[in-house]
Amino acid sequence: MFDRLSSLVVALTLIAVAAIFAALAGGGALTTAILALAGAIGAATVYAALPSPLPEPQAALPVEAPPLSLLRHPDFALWVDQEQEPLIGVAGTVVAIANDAAVRLLGRHIVGADVRTAIRHPAATEWLARIADDAPLETLNLVDFPRPGQRWTMRVAALSGGDRMIFLSDRSAIDAADRMRSDFVANASHELRTPLAAILGYVETLQDMKGEADGPMRHRFLSIIEREAGRMQQLVIDLLSISRVEADRFRRPTTPVDLAAIIRKTIAQLQDSEAERPRDIVARLGAETQPMLGDEAQLGQMAHNIISNAMKYGRAGTPVTVELVREGSRVRLSVSDEGDGIAPDHLPRLTERFYRVDEARSRSVGGTGLGLAIVKHIGERHQGLLDIESELGKGTRISVTFPLAA
Repeated sequence: MFDRLSSLVVALTLIAVAAIFAALAGGGALTTAILALAGAIGAATVYAALPSPLPEPQAALPVEAPPLSLLRHPDFALWVDQEQEPLIGVAGTVVAIANDAAVRLLGRHIVGADVRTAIRHPAATEWLARIADDAPLETLNLVDFPRPGQRWTMRVAALSGGDRMIFLSDRSAIDAADRMRSDFVANASHELRTPLAAILGYVETLQDMKGEADGPMRHRFLSIIEREAGRMQQLVIDLLSISRVEADRFRRPTTPVDLAAIIRKTIAQLQDSEAERPRDIVARLGAETQPMLGDEAQLGQMAHNIISNAMKYGRAGTPVTVELVREGSRVRLSVSDEGDGIAPDHLPRLTERFYRVDEARSRSVGGTGLGLAIVKHIGERHQGLLDIESELGKGTRISVTFPLAA
């Protein structure tokens, strides 16, 4: 398209051509003037008819982009889903994103819901009600959340644009460990205090006795003192044993040992005593060796505890069967008794420290309540799998399966 200057040049060129043509045609001066005037008028008309030039474009003013929402970024959503603990993204007061752990904990319905109804706990609801008022960020303890006996913590992190991230952490296991530690100290103190009180009482009585007439009673009291002192000694030994095993639980044994030889040695030590019950042990160990990597002293203690338990709680005169059976690349140690058996609701707690099915009977046979706890820890250190089966009126079978050395 021609601009105005180009149109004017064309018009003037046409006028000049018309004037030259008129002169060649022999026209007079008047004819030439008329043609020139007509050309000028035509050029002016053409020039006036051309469209006005468009104004020069001006640079557009920059438009401020809305703030980016981290919660809606696909890479952020991918990262959130990979986190094992519950994470919730909140836009305003609405749950915009929740990872799989949060959905499992609170339900799929929380996405798109008001955060104050998503986390149903009084402490959380009270704080979340002030979330729009720029409530200070803090860590909240959610006791009995989401079920009684559990404890979670809630932390909130502020993002740009008023968005927030809520982090939920399960602290139930930590609380349980703290309770177990407190219970352990309390139980250990109680177990030590009971025989100590008996010893002190009988010693005080002996000090008041005079004369040979008190000889038989003196002998009986001394026997009780000896028994209670032995019970205290065994309790201290067991406490030290479980402490050593726990200290070594992350260090795998590297010494080659023969489990069959260790079991034979343990049985021989038990049968060397003058008691009647060890004679009821029936060993079915086979002739082959059972090589594994282990701590000989700990494996011997584990076998001693299992067999001693079977002798204590099995009926007198009934067999205590000790078996070693190879199962592929593993070997199973099993000890069975023919006692009264254990009710199913007690089985999951038998390896807890100081737990007793029948406290009175356990004390009467000299149990400390730590035997199976030690067995459990020794088994775990040696990558063993502990299994306890029992039937009321028929007896109990305790098995530990270990990996054999390659």
